[in-house]
Amino acid sequence: MINRIHNFSEIGKLNKVMLHRIGREIEALVPENFSRLLFDDIPYLEVARKEHDGFADILRANGVEVVYYVDEATKALQDARVRESFLKRFVAESPVSSETAAEAVLSYLHDLPVRDMVEKCIEGVKKSDMPSFQSDHFADYISSYDPFFLEPLPNLYFTRDPGACVGEGISIHHMSTHARRRESLLLEYIFRFSPDFRTGGEEEWYHYDDAYSIEGGDVLVLNEKVVAVGLSERTTAAAIECFAKNLLSNSGFRKVIVLDIPKARAFMHLDTVFTMVDYDKFTIHPEIEQPLRLFEMTLERGGRVRFSSMTDSLSNILKKTLKLPAVKLIKCGGDDRMAAQREQWNDGSNTLAIAPGKVVTYERNYVTNDLLSKEGIEVLPIAGSEISRGRGGPRCMSFPINREDLP
Repeated sequence: MINRIHNFSEIGKLNKVMLHRIGREIEALVPENFSRLLFDDIPYLEVARKEHDGFADILRANGVEVVYYVDEATKALQDARVRESFLKRFVAESPVSSETAAEAVLSYLHDLPVRDMVEKCIEGVKKSDMPSFQSDHFADYISSYDPFFLEPLPNLYFTRDPGACVGEGISIHHMSTHARRRESLLLEYIFRFSPDFRTGGEEEWYHYDDAYSIEGGDVLVLNEKVVAVGLSERTTAAAIECFAKNLLSNSGFRKVIVLDIPKARAFMHLDTVFTMVDYDKFTIHPEIEQPLRLFEMTLERGGRVRFSSMTDSLSNILKKTLKLPAVKLIKCGGDDRMAAQREQWNDGSNTLAIAPGKVVTYERNYVTNDLLSKEGIEVLPIAGSEISRGRGGPRCMSFPINREDLP
C-alpha cells in the first residue's frame, strides 16, 4: 500500500490512483436537469459500471494500486466529530429548500452507517427516503415537485477535477459550478482524515475555500520543474495566479505555463485537448494547435509572480521548456476534420499515461488510437460507449496520487 503523495510528471509509472465507481447518482439524470448537472446524455448504469470496472482492471493489471472515493471517505469520517463537521458543511453547500428540510436531511444522514451515509451524499437524498417529512414552509411546498432534498453528484466519476496531486502536495479546488463543489469537500476530508491518504508534511497549493475557480482537468505536471495550466471556461486567471504563487514559493517547481484555450463545452479543460503521452509526444486537438495564446509564470524575489506572453509555437515552447531535441504533436483524428471533431467530442485527446509511452484510451477513438500506435505509443483501449456520455475520458476519470520519478 502506497500512501505518499508523489507526482512529478504526467507519464511516470503510475503507482496509485483514486477512482469513483459509478453509482446510482447517474440515474438521477433527466433532460430537465442536464444543464444544472452538466450532462448531455444519460449513461446506462449497468453497462457504465462494467466499463468503469474494466478501466480499473486494466490499471490493476499494469501494477497500479486502485482506491475508491467511497472507501477513502468512509475511512476519513469514522470519528463522530469529524463526521458531524463534514455533514454540516456538506448540507450547507447543498441547495436544500429550507432550514427545516436541511435539519431533517442532516438528521437522516447522521443516523446512517458511515459507508451508507457517504454513498447517500453522492447519490442524493430523495423525498422518498424521508416519507415522514413535514414542513409548513412555502419554499418546501413549491419545491414538492422536485424528487430530491439533496441533489446527487453524478460528475464524481471524473475524479480528476476536484483536486490535483502536484509534486508532494495537493490542490483542493474551488469548482466553477455549484453542482460539483461538494466533490471537493469530500476530497478535503479524505486528504485531512483518511489514514491511508495523508502521511504528514504535504503542502496544499490551493484550498477548498479559496475564492476563484480552478479544476484538475486544467492542471498537467510536465516534469519536476514545470506545470501547465489551462485558462479555460472553468479555470480563472486569478486562480491560476494564486496556485502558481503557492506552488512556486514552496516547492522545487520553477515555472507555470498557461495555455489560453477556447471557452466552450467541447474544450472544457486543457486535458480534453492536450495530454502528454511520452517524453516528447503529446496528443492535441487540431483546433488549438495554432494560434494559441501562451503565458509563462515564474517567481521573482520578494514572492511576486512574474508573468509574460510567449510568442513561439506550442511545439517550440514545449521543446525549449522541457529541454527536448524535438516534440511530436499527435493530432486527435489526424488530418480528417470530421474524425477530429467526432473523436474530440468522445475525448480522443484525453489519454491517461500509466508509464512513458503507455496510455489508456477509449477504444471508440480508433483513428487517434491508430495514430498513437504508429508513433510507437502502446495503447490500452477500454470500452466507453456509456461512460463517455459524461464528456470525459480516462484522464478525467483518474486522480493520480503517486507516480515513479522519470530518469
